Amino acid sequence: MYRALACAIAAALALLLATSSTAEDIAPAARKAAAAIDALNVEQRWPAGVHVDWASGEPDGKPVGSSGKHTHCSAFVAAAAKQLGVYILRPPRHPQALLANAQYDWLESKGAKEGWQPVRDGAEAQALANRGLLVVAAYRNRNDHKPGHIAIVRPSDKSRAAIQSEGPQVTQAGGTNYRSTSLKQGFAAHPLAWTHNEVRYYAHAIDLAAVR
Repeated sequence: MYRALACAIAAALALLLATSSTAEDIAPAARKAAAAIDALNVEQRWPAGVHVDWASGEPDGKPVGSSGKHTHCSAFVAAAAKQLGVYILRPPRHPQALLANAQYDWLESKGAKEGWQPVRDGAEAQALANRGLLVVAAYRNRNDHKPGHIAIVRPSDKSRAAIQSEGPQVTQAGGTNYRSTSLKQGFAAHPLAWTHNEVRYYAHAIDLAAVR
């Protein structure tokens, strides 16, 4: 199964390399995947500052248990991946605290066994999202005790020049939840992520027949 997923990503990458440097068309599969993610209503759920049920994004009344902003980028990504039938590290295998750092490490070390493949850069990440793959952008905080960040690359017709200047378009939970924003804006609370090129991208094929 994982070989088939890797082949699907490799085929998409090969097609990407054969295209021009202009913005990619957005495939129907990508629009369907984006609609499923948007249906999670990230701007109304996964609010910062409170404990939430990771899968629904609704506050669950549990104490947050430690200091900090208590944002939920990693829980949202896990919930969106689940919505699309894709596994990424999530509760209960890892608690919500510092989950983005753990997801970064998991993608790097174990992601390939679960069908995730590394993507070269933001331009490829945007192009693969535009073709209907699930693509994440992940940053690991250099301090193990501070949170990283992770977001979903969403389909967009932005130009290569725009991607170079502000990154691909993303959907995320965080200090501010965005249905759609640039990676540069979404990761602004982690300046090293953008200025030091420390964001890593991974892609996973989606079985859209299983997506409602």
